Amino acid sequence: MQKPPKIPISVLVVIHTADLEVLLIERAGHPGFWQSVTGSLDAADEPLPATATRELFEETGIVADGERIVLRDWRLSNVYEIYPVWRHRYAPGVTHNTEHVFSVEVPRDIPIMLSPREHTAHVWLPHLAAADKCFSASNAEAILQLPRMLR
Repeated sequence: MQKPPKIPISVLVVIHTADLEVLLIERAGHPGFWQSVTGSLDAADEPLPATATRELFEETGIVADGERIVLRDWRLSNVYEIYPVWRHRYAPGVTHNTEHVFSVEVPRDIPIMLSPREHTAHVWLPHLAAADKCFSASNAEAILQLPRMLR
């Protein structure tokens, strides 16, 4: 059975410490493609915070419980062109995605449990170095905005 087309609405979750170290994860099958947590809505009516919370857990094992780890909605979105290599996942004619930005502050020693089918490695970097390492321009820009968004 064929999977339904991806919904071109996604989340980006920047994971950081209090002193602005940022967690990046490397995509499986794409060596050198470092990013924050990302993912698309599972259903058109799925709330964005639910998508962000689900993807955060699926990709890192981190639970945003609303108490110790709080998901922060930046109320910021980016529209970008979907790379041609990934367009087959979407309905015919879909070329752009709208990405909604979130963040979570975590302790540096939080256990990270990657989903091996999605990611193969993780690294903590100071936010400027993390932005430089990101493959995605919108991800890099979100990381650069981190100090301002946390004021």
